[in-house]
Amino acid sequence: MMQKNIELFFVDGCGRCKLGGTPACKVLKWAEELQILRSIMQSSGLREEIKWGFPCYVNQNNKNVVMIYAFKDFCGLSFFKGALITDTHNLLEKTGENMQSSKMIKITDAQQILDQESTIKDYIKEAIEIEEKGLKVEKIQPAEIEYPIELLQILEEDLELKNAWESLTPGRKRGYNIFFTAAKQSATKISRIKKHIPQIMIGRGMHD
Repeated sequence: MMQKNIELFFVDGCGRCKLGGTPACKVLKWAEELQILRSIMQSSGLREEIKWGFPCYVNQNNKNVVMIYAFKDFCGLSFFKGALITDTHNLLEKTGENMQSSKMIKITDAQQILDQESTIKDYIKEAIEIEEKGLKVEKIQPAEIEYPIELLQILEEDLELKNAWESLTPGRKRGYNIFFTAAKQSATKISRIKKHIPQIMIGRGMHD
């Protein structure tokens, strides 16, 4: 069960896996770094809450501004509108391939935070100002994916399958499409599509 207590987050983890509270917990692995980040965030003037199992910092209008996160190989801060921050020190990275708004600062040791504390606080201040001004990230629509005719025909013949396909994430759709279109023969494409229908129906991708 996802963590709902901000204090217990730093003791038992986010609750998103069974490793919480153990030495293998990703939150406990970065305990020192996360506490330093928390101290910085608590001095920002934002309100501290817990959302999606992680500490989240919101403004007076209940708008999400920054989130503390922890992964296996790094932890850090995720800015909900990081794409609008003037990244003069090149600290920000995309949080995911298809994410156009949020960006994160990756942390791999406590000293890194201490060395960059002033800059990190400047980024947080700018993120707060961006949200207060109501600025929005102008999202670019991804290029249309061209699906093989064999797939389109099969989807049109099965409404339930079509709905399941439309519910897949863009990444899962792309993965399937690459595999399906790699086949040169139409019969092979159809065979590949039909073989993966059970996975598609339960929302899984090629490698799930």
